[in-house]
Amino acid sequence: MESSEESRAEKPPYVGALLRLCSERARERVHQAIREAGCDDLHETHLRLFTYPVPDGVRPSEIARRLGMTRQATNHVITQMEALGYLERRDGPDGRRLVYLTARTWTVAEAIWKAMRDLQSEWRAEIGERDFETFIAVLRRLAAAAAPAPAAAAPAASPRS
Repeated sequence: MESSEESRAEKPPYVGALLRLCSERARERVHQAIREAGCDDLHETHLRLFTYPVPDGVRPSEIARRLGMTRQATNHVITQMEALGYLERRDGPDGRRLVYLTARTWTVAEAIWKAMRDLQSEWRAEIGERDFETFIAVLRRLAAAAAPAPAAAAPAASPRS
């Protein structure tokens, strides 16, 4: 006979749905933080550029790869965000055109990071320190197993420091 823990794990909602439900809670916090930061001109497609690690000083083709978008679609999004004052394209150290974040983008990124730290604190209080630390450790292990090559890694602290 299965233990009650095993039987609960094998019944809906399954892992994909549970992760989606948690992600939706986080996504709503992101939208709220962006509105509170006064940046209500960003659309869902634009928000994909704020995924970790933020793409500061990278080629447009690298952004396309990270987002799983075509180069043409990515260029369209970059052009929109340039017009809104969130991104700028300029020559990098090697003379190639790179995409850089503006002060406005860093304001949004910092608002998002604060919202995520606040959500983590709430979840820690909701489920307890021990369960939360286990939860984060398991997520980090699963994320590391699925992560792209280390070149995409960024420092844990604010990249502007």
